[in-house]
Amino acid sequence: MNLKDDDEHLIETLFRNGTITVVGVVLSFSLGFLTQWASNPIPWKLADLPTLILISIGIVLQLRSLASLLKTDSLKKVVYDRASRLFLNGVIVTGSGVFLAIIIDTFRLLAER
Repeated sequence: MNLKDDDEHLIETLFRNGTITVVGVVLSFSLGFLTQWASNPIPWKLADLPTLILISIGIVLQLRSLASLLKTDSLKKVVYDRASRLFLNGVIVTGSGVFLAIIIDTFRLLAER
């Protein structure tokens, strides 16, 4: 008898598939925002670098989460929970980058007045 297999908790496939859908949609929005922001006609400045770094790190975390969730071992609760935390961290970092971009653009607009 293998105690490790008996102690292994699994999640439902349907639940994991829903999570994969959510991760894919949010990742798509993150990539879309980065694409839209990069194609903005306003020239980039050095002050935009922290925003770019935050958004890029957040997207990488989201991608790693999606890659982890697509593996069959993500049905194990431990692996699933790790991928979920990674995704949430990615969303937080990406969101921080988006808010930083808004703040920087607001200060630029106020400085032009």
